[in-house]
Amino acid sequence: MVVTAQRNPGGEGVDGGVGVTALMVAAARALETHRDDSLAQDVYAEHFVRASSVSAGWPVRPQQVPDGDANPLWGRFARYFGLRTRVLDDFLLRSVSEGVRQVVLLGAGLDSRAFRLDWPAGCVVFEVEREGVLAFKHAVLSALSATPTAAARVPVPVDLRADWAGALTDAGFDATRPTAWLAEGLLFYLPRAVETRLIGTVDRLSTGGSALAFEVKIEKDLREYRDSPLYTSTREQIGIDLLHLFDGEPRPDSAGDLVDRGWSASVHTPFDFTHRHGRGPLPEGNDALEGNRWVFADKPPG
Repeated sequence: MVVTAQRNPGGEGVDGGVGVTALMVAAARALETHRDDSLAQDVYAEHFVRASSVSAGWPVRPQQVPDGDANPLWGRFARYFGLRTRVLDDFLLRSVSEGVRQVVLLGAGLDSRAFRLDWPAGCVVFEVEREGVLAFKHAVLSALSATPTAAARVPVPVDLRADWAGALTDAGFDATRPTAWLAEGLLFYLPRAVETRLIGTVDRLSTGGSALAFEVKIEKDLREYRDSPLYTSTREQIGIDLLHLFDGEPRPDSAGDLVDRGWSASVHTPFDFTHRHGRGPLPEGNDALEGNRWVFADKPPG
């Protein structure tokens, strides 16, 4: 069965709108977990995929993909998500190794880092996400009797277009403590003004010693890549039209905005990390990944 995701960022669960993309990424993480040359391990990912009727038939093991890495979606695109998972895992673990004990996952989706990473004592992980997605995640993890490896995992059920800062503070977030922030696979679904406001809010809530990692797209016109194999295979194989879900407005320069606010920032292509780790996607023609950038920013101590 093919389910076409409609653009509905406010939709509650994982069975429609942007929520379906969380299942796609979970499937990619499951595939990565079972690769012989795996860059990241997520033993919970395949359970999320199997728990939804939308994704129950998707592959979660490499041998379930008949054409293997030649498949644009479950090969190259899934490799991209596996690489991204590893790189952002490393960012968070590096931050906590330097003394940060407060982590905020913005648009956490089906991220299971609070359960699978080796957190030092005292780490609190806040998961900011819509209520329906968090409820789905809770049901799956509870059925597995999963236990967080963080000292505390705090779900914060709120839409990022609403007062998420207030909800985060009410949940126990302490703006006087350094924080590691992560916005993985999030910003290109948000309207330009919401992204700008989010970056400003992160700055306002961040004391010196905080760090932020996020993903952006820099293309001026995403429609130029309409026929990219990654986008066409995603539409044809699982019915997700990513270009329909992405916000079409010109994107703000969020990295530059942070620098203007006193942060340091470095901007990388995914291919930089493919070369670093020795596996992952490489550039190709008509490449939907060409404009993807991973940004890492640090707020200097006060």
